[in-house]
Amino acid sequence: MLKRFYNTLVAQKAAQRDAELYRKLIRHEAKIGGQLFGPVPQGGRREFFCLDEHTWVWHEEWYDHNRQHQIKTTRYDVRPDGIIKSQNGQYQQVSPQEARHLRDAVLQYRKRVETELYSFVV
Repeated sequence: MLKRFYNTLVAQKAAQRDAELYRKLIRHEAKIGGQLFGPVPQGGRREFFCLDEHTWVWHEEWYDHNRQHQIKTTRYDVRPDGIIKSQNGQYQQVSPQEARHLRDAVLQYRKRVETELYSFVV
């Protein structure tokens, strides 16, 4: 009985450790992705990351010229029949040009993340 309880605790700790490591890796990937298009303005935050095998997220926060906090999150759902973009609850299919820009960003993201984060794991 005690052994089963101990094994359950150990398994829970391992799962928590794995989940925390995954969150840290995603945050680091998002930070790398946010720097793809130049430095992030002071006081702002920009992230670009792969949420799952079909979903990419671009998130940006900044202060406008009136010092109002602005937030914009764009989610790209890659589907067999095209890419759907959602912003502020609005959904639309992306243009071929925007799809190419997303593809280019994904390629840059993968290259930088591999080089800067995962290159030591070989």
